[in-house]
Amino acid sequence: MTQERATFLATLIVIVTGVLWGFYWIPVRALADGGVSGAWGTLAITMAAALLLLPAAILKRRQFSASDPIALISVAIGGAAFALYSVAFLYGQVAIIILLYFLTPVWSSLIERYIMGWHTPRLRVLAILVGLIGLSVMLGADGQLPLPRGAGEWMALLAGILWSVGTTGMRAKSSLGPGPSAFVFAIGAAGTALILAPFLGPVPSAVQVGSLAASLGLALVTGGVWWGLSVVALMWATVRLEPARVGILLMSEVLVGAVSAAMLAKETLAPLELAGGALVLCAGVMEVWPVRQGAGRRTG
Repeated sequence: MTQERATFLATLIVIVTGVLWGFYWIPVRALADGGVSGAWGTLAITMAAALLLLPAAILKRRQFSASDPIALISVAIGGAAFALYSVAFLYGQVAIIILLYFLTPVWSSLIERYIMGWHTPRLRVLAILVGLIGLSVMLGADGQLPLPRGAGEWMALLAGILWSVGTTGMRAKSSLGPGPSAFVFAIGAAGTALILAPFLGPVPSAVQVGSLAASLGLALVTGGVWWGLSVVALMWATVRLEPARVGILLMSEVLVGAVSAAMLAKETLAPLELAGGALVLCAGVMEVWPVRQGAGRRTG
């Protein structure tokens, strides 16, 4: 496969993954409604994913010993980010949670510039400023200080930062195949959910047997589709694209999540929240523009 074809396929995979994850809040909240509250639902989902991915991890077990420890840690951090993001949907508005998470291009650019020492185009610097202004407008829409409110918003913000750290490490160090990467990703997520679960809700021991069986089935399907299939594809794509571009392409999730939440959960945003969210999305577009321009000059 040529470099151009691999980049195109990776781009398409990330976009489709974003669309799929735009609906992820639905099974998460369904598990909570079924009695698996707090981080216990995310723990069930990620444990199911880890079990489904275990055969691939065993088959490719030599990749783990040959991998850079930083790569393994980076993938696990990515899983931790997704776990926080997953739990956040139970404690905040879907659209706000998604938008807070999708400040990832801002954090990725800062990490690339000041930690990795990679070149930062001037328009990308402007994108950082626009993104931060959008964050302030969105969080200060009700006249309060522009800070996250509630556990869900804080977890979403932290998830975005951790995802930026993880994808930067994956891009720089990872040589793991998609299957083993997804397994480490699920383990990192499950470990994070296990740490959070006792603090966010009681063990779901009072769930009725029938309801528990349905919840386990839903967790298995969710773990297989979202955390198994889509993450395997995403792990393949992530190491072939710049971290900031990954964050931007995943923004297909923003539109799908916001529209689905408005239609199914009757969640809508205030005008200032919409304005702040629009600035965050504009920052994402500005973020990727220098990369596209650069690509055009190289091929012209």
